[in-house]
Amino acid sequence: MEDKKQTVTVNIYGEDYPIRGDADSAYIVQVASYLDAKMREVAQRNGSKSASKVAILAAMNITDELFRARRASSAEVKTIEEKTQTILEWLEAKLPSEPSR
Repeated sequence: MEDKKQTVTVNIYGEDYPIRGDADSAYIVQVASYLDAKMREVAQRNGSKSASKVAILAAMNITDELFRARRASSAEVKTIEEKTQTILEWLEAKLPSEPSR
């Protein structure tokens, strides 16, 4: 089997990290850039100089974003399921039932 993993070097919060993975290199760079921006945002807001503290706070913020997105997605799926059920019930009421055999 062919190994399709590649290594991409990204810069996050002033440090270079070689990232090895299956994802497209542009995607890896995009993810790293997002993390870098979040870390810089946290550092600017909190004035923290410790990279580890900034990383933990950025991770908390990103995790909060993930949980909120999952919750919103779950609510959307529930709404779609409810609407689908309503449509099915309406269709069943409007369509003639199959004759008994």
